[in-house]
Amino acid sequence: MEEQRVLSEIDNLRTEMIDALMMLIRLPAIGPENGGNGELEKAEKVSRLLTDVGFDQIERFDAEDPRIPCGKRPNIIAYLKGESSAERLWIVTHLDVVPPGEETLWSLTKPYEPLLKDNRIYGRGSEDNTQPLIASVFAAKALKRLGLKPKRTVGLAFVADEEQGSVFGIQHLIKKGIFRKDDLIVVPDGGNSDGTLIEIVEKSLLWFKIKTIGKQTHGSLPNKGLNANRIGMQVALALDENLHRKYSLSDTYFNVPTSTFEPTKKESNVEAVNIVPGEDVMFFDCRILPVYDVEEVLSDIRSVLKEFEKKTGASITLEIIQKDVAPKLVDADSKLVRLLKQALFKVRNLDAYVGGIGGGTCAAHFRRAGIPAVVWSTIDDVCHQPNEYAKIENLIADAKIFALLAVM
Repeated sequence: MEEQRVLSEIDNLRTEMIDALMMLIRLPAIGPENGGNGELEKAEKVSRLLTDVGFDQIERFDAEDPRIPCGKRPNIIAYLKGESSAERLWIVTHLDVVPPGEETLWSLTKPYEPLLKDNRIYGRGSEDNTQPLIASVFAAKALKRLGLKPKRTVGLAFVADEEQGSVFGIQHLIKKGIFRKDDLIVVPDGGNSDGTLIEIVEKSLLWFKIKTIGKQTHGSLPNKGLNANRIGMQVALALDENLHRKYSLSDTYFNVPTSTFEPTKKESNVEAVNIVPGEDVMFFDCRILPVYDVEEVLSDIRSVLKEFEKKTGASITLEIIQKDVAPKLVDADSKLVRLLKQALFKVRNLDAYVGGIGGGTCAAHFRRAGIPAVVWSTIDDVCHQPNEYAKIENLIADAKIFALLAVM
């Protein structure tokens, strides 16, 4: 009966949840690596939401970052005290979002002007990660409005810098000793469209930058220069082919079963069409199955670069932007996995299963610190895409699961 009251109360909060999600979309929270000023304005709005809910304790653990005007990256912790403080349930979401990308591809609305249409909320950051952020806050609000004390203490963490490595976010909080090894930690930053996937392992992550230096010249006299753009493209194609061929194993445990090696960002070079560029800068995003050694992958990358230096006479350098080796997977029969499965069956009649994802969530940092954490949410996985959206039904359904985890 108590659980049913909680679920009904979350349904009653539907309009408030939609309004809150749309409010946060209007606040770009982009890190300095992508030309933004960080998460402070958004964090202040979230703090007001938490105060309105009436959490028992709200704390800020800012990390210093001199690259942005305010000089700090905000991290918020909010506690709802339970009948027992011996066990704690954490829901960890992130405040930052990625940039819009090519804004001309946003055909329905502008990235930071949320649009409610066909039971979806469109806007940058709607699904990644504002949907679960709002779901976690309103799961707690439902308990407070009903005057119910959770069975276990509930901690909500709202962190900075997830999209660029979490140095100023969850890594900062872990170093502060806030989390315990026996905490139950859910990171709702991955999943599938029906909510059946509970992620307990991630791939290794490798981001790198390749800079090719040739010789700039006039477009009509290419023989007098060395086209860094052409060489850079050839290097990218060679890496794409060689890495996919050598690291080709498939593991159906992961929702993308193979390792991926994707050329992504490319920096602009010359301003005019009739200039042969003397410099080329490109980036790769690699998600590597745990069976492979990341250092071996890097060795192969360096070999390709040396081969092209020798063949072309260009200078080619490698810079590692981010490297996270896949940590040990979480026990598939752990208490949290069992609780999640029970809640999903009870509320949504779903038979959940465990698996892996491409990597890059806060859960990997917990696991690396010896703290088990699972990744779960209900998403269409449109994050980082133009016309990103959050389904309202997913927002409501996930709030119900978070609330049930607190009282079961």
